[in-house]
Amino acid sequence: MKFLDQAKIYLRSGNGGAGSVSFRREKFIPNGGPDGGDGGKGGDVWITAVDGLNTLIDYRYQQHFKAQTGHHGQGRQMHGGKGEDVLLKVPVGTQVLDEDKETVLLDMDRPGMTELLLKGGNGGWGNVRFKGPQNQAPTYANPGQEGQERWVWLRLKLIADIGLAGLPNAGKSTFLAAASAAKPKIADYPFTTLTPNLGMVDLSPSERFVIADIPGLIEGASEGAGLGTRFLGHVERSASLIHLIDGTQDDVVAAYEIIRHELDAYGEGLADKTELLALNKIDALTPELREEKAAQLEAVAGRRPYLVSGVSGEGVTELLRAAWNEVRKTRGELIRVDEEDEGVIETPGGWTP
Repeated sequence: MKFLDQAKIYLRSGNGGAGSVSFRREKFIPNGGPDGGDGGKGGDVWITAVDGLNTLIDYRYQQHFKAQTGHHGQGRQMHGGKGEDVLLKVPVGTQVLDEDKETVLLDMDRPGMTELLLKGGNGGWGNVRFKGPQNQAPTYANPGQEGQERWVWLRLKLIADIGLAGLPNAGKSTFLAAASAAKPKIADYPFTTLTPNLGMVDLSPSERFVIADIPGLIEGASEGAGLGTRFLGHVERSASLIHLIDGTQDDVVAAYEIIRHELDAYGEGLADKTELLALNKIDALTPELREEKAAQLEAVAGRRPYLVSGVSGEGVTELLRAAWNEVRKTRGELIRVDEEDEGVIETPGGWTP
């Protein structure tokens, strides 16, 4: 299935049905009168967040969605039926933006969340509504009310607990494959990953979280270089970021600073998220070189990086455990006892067996 995270669509709710102009003409009933029914209400346009979807590809092939016009009223005071609604099914995490692509109208961030986008027009009154002492035989009725229309953008921001960040060829896809059951494309050239990938990490039956791999960033990505920073939106909702550094490159400090600069330039709070720094591809390094590059990163980042290898699996579980603790803290399952004593964490409510 192709991945699509943005789509522009046209929406229109249904017009209301027209009221009827009708009079009773029945045998043996000498005194007839108006009996035109009301028109039916036009269909509404709804949107709902559905579990199991992770792309907006359905809106690539259909961009126009129009609800049904309400049925017209008829004689014998028969009211018209309501027009059929339109229901848009989108992945959890989809935002509805105005045509300016900036104003957020809705944020569909919960499974089953359903919202009204456009309301259908009301049906017109039939002529029976207008009869009275001064006008006992009205020959007019109301037309149905016009529906609403607008263009909107759908923008998907994947719901992931942990996001992967790093330069192209930092080994993010290999790490994702080692950490989860995901099978992203892996190759030895830059920009192998062109679209975000999601993987479910299963540390145990009760320890599960979602990790997202996005295309690599390069220097100047915030200004449009490479694939730009468009895909960073998919890790905006994550609890923290795993920042992978390719240990086989010459200058690991420069690689770290490039990504930090691009995260800061993107904004949206990404630079403020908890960062789990990891030196990747250590299977290709000697013990001495591992320590040397880890010390370089520790000097610039202020904390010692995790040493991992997506190929051999070394250090992967330790890093995933640290990521799981960050997820639990975000969910409120863990709290820090003393902010000055980092790493000391307890379960809310105290220890229980």
